[in-house]
Amino acid sequence: MTQLFINIKELVQVRDAAIKKVSGIEMKNLPTIKNAFLLVKDELIFDFGTMDKIPDLSVDEIIDCSGKIILPSWCDSHSHIVFAGNREHEFVDRIKGLSYEEIARNGGGILNSTKKLKETSEEGLYDQSAKRLKEVIALGTGAIEIKSGYGLTVSSELKILRIINRLKNNFDTPIKSTFLGAHAVPEKFKNNKAAYIDLIIEEMLPKIAKENLADFIDVFCETGYFSIDDTKKILTAGKKYNLIPKVHVNQFNSIGGIEISSKNNALSVDHLEVLSDRDLEVLKESNTIPVALPSCSFFLSIPYTPARKLMDNGLAMAIASDYNPGSSPSGNMNLVVSLACIKMKMTPEEAINAATINGAYAMNLSEKVGSITKGKIANFFILKDVPSYHFIPYFFGSNRINAVYLKGKKVH
Repeated sequence: MTQLFINIKELVQVRDAAIKKVSGIEMKNLPTIKNAFLLVKDELIFDFGTMDKIPDLSVDEIIDCSGKIILPSWCDSHSHIVFAGNREHEFVDRIKGLSYEEIARNGGGILNSTKKLKETSEEGLYDQSAKRLKEVIALGTGAIEIKSGYGLTVSSELKILRIINRLKNNFDTPIKSTFLGAHAVPEKFKNNKAAYIDLIIEEMLPKIAKENLADFIDVFCETGYFSIDDTKKILTAGKKYNLIPKVHVNQFNSIGGIEISSKNNALSVDHLEVLSDRDLEVLKESNTIPVALPSCSFFLSIPYTPARKLMDNGLAMAIASDYNPGSSPSGNMNLVVSLACIKMKMTPEEAINAATINGAYAMNLSEKVGSITKGKIANFFILKDVPSYHFIPYFFGSNRINAVYLKGKKVH
């Protein structure tokens, strides 16, 4: 199947070479081609350029994109979309003045989601999760990482990871799976966290590895959850099964999570709403990419990741949705890009780089998605008639996507 997209007003994030990420001042540069064509062959990007250099060849389909802009699909490197039900009552509790930590201490938060997930059948949980995935694809997401962590028992964690595996098999988009058994300490182990960590290491990890259910391992390294020593122990165990670390750090406190993650060669450290000078120096000496989650900051009314500080110190960074029922009940990456610009003072170019090519890097998908590059998967979306790609963050209250393509096929 060969498709030719013609008269493209602007083709965005065009990279001749499949670079892994962009850092620091480079994030201000977003290469584009105006009055462009895009040629897709057998699900891959085959060629692109200006209309005056369009190749003379026979194709199966021609799509006229007059007046429209094309971008590579969003790469959402941090989500928890396999969950049951919702936590709308906690939303109201926070409006009334309770903090995230107070709600958790009262039996809400992650443990609330754990209870609901346990009560939901595997088929019912798959149906809920598949519906959410379809919704975010329609909003432009073409690659996504999904975490476990709402199980906190051997059977429930395996249930989540098996559902993620089914999603991988049933959807035409790259999906990465992360084992987050260390998301919280379940009620059964609240007075014996060490025993729960042993359960993760001695029972969960071997079974996950046997079924090849995860690409990454994660820990919520935070005061009241898992300490630096806990994190080191869990990450070390995960590496024995070739699980690459991607770690929740610095959401509420800086306790050394960035340093221990870097020492364990974490692919990413996610959240970073709190960032010390020491954290910054550690990141500058590592290959670990910071991932900001602005919609979580928006929803919880907590500080935003200091994006300018990170980028002005030469670092790469990605942005992701953190789609989950408690602290970010939205997978809309268009909103994430808007919040990055409005609240984190990122330029549209920086935010789009963070949500595409750098998001791909944060999932080890740089060779497959994240830019318009020959040989990459043809995952992209076409905007409605808009003046420029700046309209994505500017017009934050409306869906400006006209059509979504995954592997060169239009998503209906």
